[in-house]
Amino acid sequence: MLYFAYGSNLHHFQMKRRCKDSIFIKKINLKDFRLTFRSKYRAADIEYKKNSIVPGGLFEISKSDEKKLDIYEDFPVLYKKYYFTYYGKRVMTYTMVKKTSFKFPTERYLNVVKRGYKDCNLDKKYLKKALKN
Repeated sequence: MLYFAYGSNLHHFQMKRRCKDSIFIKKINLKDFRLTFRSKYRAADIEYKKNSIVPGGLFEISKSDEKKLDIYEDFPVLYKKYYFTYYGKRVMTYTMVKKTSFKFPTERYLNVVKRGYKDCNLDKKYLKKALKN
């Protein structure tokens, strides 16, 4: 199945450790959403915003990878699944259940996300914008 990563799972080494079968395909943009950080974990989330985009990584993952991600993302308590279509293919990502207010991420978490932006060759301006909030 196809999975869209936009936070710490962009980090290739971490993603491989978490999901051994995962294969990075390419970078893509999720339209009409914006990146933010929230919850007591200060983790990445996406929310609807017209004419905005969230850059991310498109991965091919196995069924067992999806089960591991479900556990890691605390599905369905913290995150729920969101599906969208990319060139006729169904793509899964996660979005937080409770849309709490913005919380600046921890330095450790942010460094993992930044490394992921490098790994996937994403435009950092979207990350910078999300941090300004």
